[in-house]
Amino acid sequence: MNLITSRDNPQLKAWRRLAQDSSAYRKVGQYWLEGDHLCRAAVERGVRPLQVVLTESFWAEQGPSWAGLSDKVFVLPDALFATLSGLESPARMGFVVAWQAVDQVLPTASTVVLDRLQDAGNVGAILRCASAFGYRQVLAIKGSAALWSPKVLRAGMGAHFGLHLVESVSVDDVATLQLPVLTTSSHEGPFLHELLQRGTLKSKCAWVFGHEGQGVSGALMALASQKVRIAQPGGEESLNVATAAAICLHASATAMP
Repeated sequence: MNLITSRDNPQLKAWRRLAQDSSAYRKVGQYWLEGDHLCRAAVERGVRPLQVVLTESFWAEQGPSWAGLSDKVFVLPDALFATLSGLESPARMGFVVAWQAVDQVLPTASTVVLDRLQDAGNVGAILRCASAFGYRQVLAIKGSAALWSPKVLRAGMGAHFGLHLVESVSVDDVATLQLPVLTTSSHEGPFLHELLQRGTLKSKCAWVFGHEGQGVSGALMALASQKVRIAQPGGEESLNVATAAAICLHASATAMP
């Protein structure tokens, strides 16, 4: 166990960058997980941290149960740990985990495509839905929120560790998918519930969800084998993209093969 007490410690500065810079993981090849729930979810999926970082209070309560996960265990005063956290209410422990970019697109895997989604909470929520409803792969078009940023990781609640995640993909990459491509639209195509009633909604497919303001790009719309509307009898203009994704992904997950 290594005790750190100085705010000027270089290791502390490195952790702070990972915890607070959304794209630092791409430059450093490491990402930051914070909180025992998220760290436990990672361990359950076979992730092993490079470093385990604990507050003194957490070390006193649970230190031995986490210390065996890495040969680099660091303990900080609780107040010092709070200076590196990106949370309003800091957790008391975190992991540093190795990261490597994934480039290979799996052409036959059930897929979610994120088309320039900006909000980290929306992206993380969609990853969580994708994992829950049996989707294996998520492709993020260049311009989407960083998938392994601390905010997306927190919103994903552990979904990352069961998904094949590819960032900065192009429309050409999406075109290599050997699956029906479905997109949501506010004014084109049949309603989702109608496709379910007809039995024509595919359970294995690629759903595309677009930018919060601009929607799905024209180039991706051109790849769609089916454009789908979601009925909104209450009369709202549109749905939050993560809400729309949850509806669509659940519908496909329960459709006929």
